[in-house]
Amino acid sequence: MFERIANGWELAKQSWHVLMLDKSLLLFPLISGIACFFVMASFAVPLWASGYHVVLMDEGADGMSQTQQIIGYVILFAYYFVNYFVIIFFNSGLIACAVIRFKGGNPTVADGFAAAFARVPQIAAWALVAATVGLILKIIESRSQRVGQIVASLLGMAWSAVTYFVIPVIVVEKTGPIDAAKRSLQVLKKTWGEALVANFGIGIIMFLATLVALIPLVVGMGAIAAGAVWLGIIGVIVGVVALLLVSLIGSALNTIIIGALYLYAAEGTAPRQFDDELLRGAFRHE
Repeated sequence: MFERIANGWELAKQSWHVLMLDKSLLLFPLISGIACFFVMASFAVPLWASGYHVVLMDEGADGMSQTQQIIGYVILFAYYFVNYFVIIFFNSGLIACAVIRFKGGNPTVADGFAAAFARVPQIAAWALVAATVGLILKIIESRSQRVGQIVASLLGMAWSAVTYFVIPVIVVEKTGPIDAAKRSLQVLKKTWGEALVANFGIGIIMFLATLVALIPLVVGMGAIAAGAVWLGIIGVIVGVVALLLVSLIGSALNTIIIGALYLYAAEGTAPRQFDDELLRGAFRHE
């Protein structure tokens, strides 16, 4: 286990080197985050105004008629679909750029967008599947507050693991949702947990970085409370920007690792930016 965590740490560091070669890749999670915010706002306002927000928040949904609950879930499904589409679209662009870099090219943001637009049908199909699963998990969770939450959480983790490599499969192989899920599961079976452990390694790094980013935010809020308003505002701004940057970097690193592991599984050759022995150790030897 400790060896696998160490390998995950090394994978995270090597993905960092890839990101440093193409810093513009950070634009994909940045634009994705901004787009998701507007998607959430566009659905939150009508949901709140209509009273269907109780379906989302599990507050008083039992007091609504069956028709009202169905309408609420339809709106929720639409939100899931649009939100997933946005996330998958921009992650596909990032993966496409990473694959170009892995194969010796010099990707641009335009290359990523071109690849994502070329796969809009596959992205929409997978967003539809993901939204359906998300809605089912939400319904299970709402049926019983304790048991439902536990069951939905376990099923959600299993679903996330099984579909871990779906996006690179869509980008590289241009498959439909069912074949992409099957292919993702095949790659996951080949790995010896390294992909998930690498994600854990990135999580540790990002957690530590988040703690550092919180320092100017806490200091700034303390300064405002003490009367040093302008100094406090500067601290808060620095802290918020630092937290945003940490989030963007973490998302980009994780996506790059997924792309590298998938490419090694599919072609048997490690991207030149990654150590061949390290990636080989990430796979089970039958």
